[in-house]
Amino acid sequence: MTRWHTPFALAPLLFALAGCATTLPAADPQAAFMASLAQHCGKAYPGRLVSTDPADADLVGKPMIVHFRACSANRMEIPFHVGTANGGWNRSRTWIITRTGTGLRLKHDHRHEDGSIDKVTQYGGDTASPGTPGQQIFPVDAESIAMFHAQGLGASVTNSWIVGIDARTYVYALRRPDGPDARNFRVEFDLTQPVAPPPAPWGW
Repeated sequence: MTRWHTPFALAPLLFALAGCATTLPAADPQAAFMASLAQHCGKAYPGRLVSTDPADADLVGKPMIVHFRACSANRMEIPFHVGTANGGWNRSRTWIITRTGTGLRLKHDHRHEDGSIDKVTQYGGDTASPGTPGQQIFPVDAESIAMFHAQGLGASVTNSWIVGIDARTYVYALRRPDGPDARNFRVEFDLTQPVAPPPAPWGW
């Protein structure tokens, strides 16, 4: 009798466990994305331009370094250093990714060599979807659109930025829809080849 009744006795428990399994919260891809970035905190990596837009001709072949300079569960500060023609470095750019109540936000901090704030700065956008642990997309926000118009940069009002990461590569990209103002900018950094961390970006 035991041999027959045991499966039936277990049935309610198995059913309950199955119900629990279906109600477990889904993994948070944005938390996983931030955790992937944070794994590289304090480290720097070499990169290069991989897109071919004529607008970026002055960046072809230039050395580039990404530095995961400051990290927390809710904020990443990631300076982007670009080599200059005279052998120096342009340290004006920092990408800032933060968690908000509704998703992730990307902002671009631009400063001059004397540390003063550039007139075109703090532009970016918020995610409109959960994305994936390896990629997040940031459509331009209203604040940035207003700033672009004020600075005569109307072509930028359809910007979207893409940030991606996997075990080998960190990606930053800018895209605009097809048309007269179409844009495709993409840089990639080799996460398997760490380099010495650079100096702080200008003004930090």
